[in-house]
Amino acid sequence: MSGDAERAARAALTRIAEPGDQMMGRWLERYGPQEVMRALSAGDHPLDGVTRQRWDGLRRRARGARPEADLEGLAQLGGRFLCPGDHEWPGQLDDLGAARPIGLWVRGAPSLRFWALRSVAVVGARACTDYGLHVAAGLGAGLADRGWTVVSGAAYGVDGAAHRGALTVGGATIGVLACGVDVAYPAGHRELIGRLAGQGLLIAELPPRDHPTRSRFVLRNRVIAALTRGTVVVEAELRSGSLSTARRARELGRMVMGVPGPVTSGMSAGVHQLLRMEGELVTEPAEVVELVGAVGELAPERRGPVLPRDVLPPDTVRVLEAMPAHCAVDVGRLADTAGTPPEQALVRLHELRSLGFVERRGEHWRLTPGVTAGHRHSIG
Repeated sequence: MSGDAERAARAALTRIAEPGDQMMGRWLERYGPQEVMRALSAGDHPLDGVTRQRWDGLRRRARGARPEADLEGLAQLGGRFLCPGDHEWPGQLDDLGAARPIGLWVRGAPSLRFWALRSVAVVGARACTDYGLHVAAGLGAGLADRGWTVVSGAAYGVDGAAHRGALTVGGATIGVLACGVDVAYPAGHRELIGRLAGQGLLIAELPPRDHPTRSRFVLRNRVIAALTRGTVVVEAELRSGSLSTARRARELGRMVMGVPGPVTSGMSAGVHQLLRMEGELVTEPAEVVELVGAVGELAPERRGPVLPRDVLPPDTVRVLEAMPAHCAVDVGRLADTAGTPPEQALVRLHELRSLGFVERRGEHWRLTPGVTAGHRHSIG
């Protein structure tokens, strides 16, 4: 577990460096957070690999860092700050290497490490269709009901629907923000973000009161990808931030999945491209679990309805299919059509009569009224 001095240094650095800053990550690996902060405070000798202009910019930010105030303010909201090496730190984030978060600001009672062990990201378009909302909510509810944590970005559209689906069934869900965990962004999701803090978890790399930028949304996506066992994309245009999450998931060796949509919908064009190139097609929670879960967590096989014809022996089916639809036929003609000896055809006809498929009229046989082609033939 990190000491107080290291925790304060990492908290300060989250206000100084942008998320995913690999140069900062390399400095932390080489020097440690306290030494990096000392260098930024002294400022005379820039650390290796940085221009003077950038070093001066980092120093200006360092002068405004107040880590003790940030830590205390979040604690008053019931939050906490996690560092790599803490018991609650999700080890899978270490797969990001030098781009690993400096630390994570967290709101919510559950253990982030525990919840992230069985987690799936559900991401997609903000301006999604009703179809996308329906699918995302169903996936969120179904995955949560199966004991999986649903991870998303708390944005409009697919993200919000996935979170709400999980919350509806009392399941686990984590919102990964591109702003401080005390900031309600987007503003229209203030109520949802409050529910995530109260019933689930909110996490962010950025310190309290920080607001999002376009680049921070993209950088946030790498945390969603690394935190989870797999990413499901529900509706995404060809140029979509959700696809960046899928790409990072693939690079990290995580499962990448997509839900198909109408081929005429531009909102699904990015998902279809993903499926053509690298993703696994999924349509329901059980299929997602089969791909990311343990051995034996298989989705039930999907089959069409079982028709009466499906339970008949092949020889009997052949005779039934030889029956004309609208007239009676004698055994000899029927045997010729079915390609079977007359005595065998007669045996099969008696079987079919006992099952209600055919009826006898003297020396002729016909289909029982009401037995249609749909009863005679399997849909395959």
